[in-house]
Amino acid sequence: ACAVCVYPSLYEGFGLPPLEAMACGAPVIASDIPSLMEATGKAALLVPPKDVQQLAGAIVEMIRDEEKRAYFSRLGLKRAAQFTWERTARQTLQIYQEAIKK
Repeated sequence: ACAVCVYPSLYEGFGLPPLEAMACGAPVIASDIPSLMEATGKAALLVPPKDVQQLAGAIVEMIRDEEKRAYFSRLGLKRAAQFTWERTARQTLQIYQEAIKK
């Protein structure tokens, strides 16, 4: 029920909060740090977390531009759908099986 989720993190292990927002249909503005870039793909508007002017501009732009919000909402729903617990379990099992073989 938000207009936009803003996540200007300086450090992330993976980036679940932006993905959770995307799964709810919220457009996301996030930091352009590697972990969030990997998690969100092209489905979030990425900005340098310490650039206050660019971050503020992105927030204003996203709130004012209904088409942009809808665009990132659609992309975010698709991106979040790629991350399932079943897929995570399968990939974890595969890594364990590969480790056992070595």
